[in-house]
Amino acid sequence: MDRLITIVSRILMAQIFVISGFGKLGAGYAATQGYMAHMGVPGFLLPLVILLELGGGLALAIGFQTRWIALLLAGFSILTALIFHTNLADHAQMINLMKNFAMAGGLLLLVRQAETQR
Repeated sequence: MDRLITIVSRILMAQIFVISGFGKLGAGYAATQGYMAHMGVPGFLLPLVILLELGGGLALAIGFQTRWIALLLAGFSILTALIFHTNLADHAQMINLMKNFAMAGGLLLLVRQAETQR
């Protein structure tokens, strides 16, 4: 049962990154790059963001280097929360901030779980 829960947990945590990464491709690329620039983040970092979201999400889903990928995605979640979701007067931004922190918490549990299985 533990193995099944771990697999389901990885897939559920990974799906938001994979979907988000795909959403930044094609028509979403320019809009995302513009939003990043508006928030003071250089747009040339967008390919790295897409790579982390897609590649990291897929790696997490299949269990490849779970501990390191989950740690990277947790850091990414916290960093993006602190850069893009700090307008707490906007209820949606507050929810997104908390969502990112909650995702980081779940990812850190995967880091811990992967360590104990070594």
